Amino acid sequence: MIDYNLLKNVEIKTIHNAFVNAFSDYQVKIDLPLVKFQNMLTRRGYTPKISMGAFDNNELVGFVLNGLRNYNGKLTAYDVGTGVAGSYRKQGITSNLIKQVKKLLVESEVSQYQLEVIKTNTSAFELYKKSNFEIVRELECFILNKSSFSASQIYDVKHIDKIHPRDWKEFCEFWDFNPSWQNSADSINAVHDLFCYSVIYIDNTLAGYGIIERKTGDIAQIAVNKNFRRKGIAASIIADLINNTESDKIAILNVDSECSSLISFLYEMGFEHHLGQYEMMLTL
Repeated sequence: MIDYNLLKNVEIKTIHNAFVNAFSDYQVKIDLPLVKFQNMLTRRGYTPKISMGAFDNNELVGFVLNGLRNYNGKLTAYDVGTGVAGSYRKQGITSNLIKQVKKLLVESEVSQYQLEVIKTNTSAFELYKKSNFEIVRELECFILNKSSFSASQIYDVKHIDKIHPRDWKEFCEFWDFNPSWQNSADSINAVHDLFCYSVIYIDNTLAGYGIIERKTGDIAQIAVNKNFRRKGIAASIIADLINNTESDKIAILNVDSECSSLISFLYEMGFEHHLGQYEMMLTL
C-alpha cells in the first residue's frame, strides 16, 4: 500500500536517490550529483512543508518537490520536480500526489501553482491539463558547444560579485520578457555565489549584462539596454560568459517563444534549439 506524506522530515540524500531513480530514463539526460541537486533545490526555493512523497514500506518511490515564493505579488508554489520510480508508474501515484499537494497548498493559502513541462512529454502535459493547469506561455531552450563558439569580444567586460536587491530594478528594465522561475532574481540571489556576473558600461551607463553558472554553463539571464542594442554588446557578453564557466556545454533555458530578437541572436551565435516547454499555472 502506498502512503503519502510530507517530505519535511526526509533527508536530502533520500530525496536525491529517489530523484535520480525516477529520472534515469527521462527523455532529457539529467546529470545531477548530490551537490548540484542541493544547489538546484536552493535556487528554486525548495520548501519541504509543501512537498509530498509517495512511500512503499518507507521507501520513497514518488515525489512532488515544491518551491514557495511571492511571484508577481502572489504567494506562489512552483513544481521543482515531479517523478515516480519506473516500476511504480501507471498506478495513479502521480495523480494522487498532485491531488494531495493541491489540497495542501490551498490549506497553506497559496494563491497559484506554477510548473514547466516539456512539450513532447504528452503524458505529463495531459495529466496537468486534467488537473486544471493552463498554459501561460511557451518557452524555448538552447544549447551550444563551447568549442564551436568563435565570436570575438569587442567591448571591455567587467565583473561584479552579485546584483544587490537595490540594483535589480535597473537591470530588469532591459528585459523583453519576465524570466522563468529558475532564472528569476530571487532564484539567482538564492545561490548568488555560484554565478559569474558580466557587465558592460559605456560612458558610465550600464549597457548590458549576463549571468552564467560557473560550473554548469547555465546562462540564467542576458539583456542589453534598449539604447545600446545592435552594437555587438550581447556578443561580447556571451563571449565573456563562456570564458567564465567550466562547462563544455552552454545552455540558455526558457526563452519566451515570442521574443524573436533574442532567439534570432542565439541562432546567430551558433546556439541550437534543444527543446520547447509549456509554462503552466493553476489558480488555487
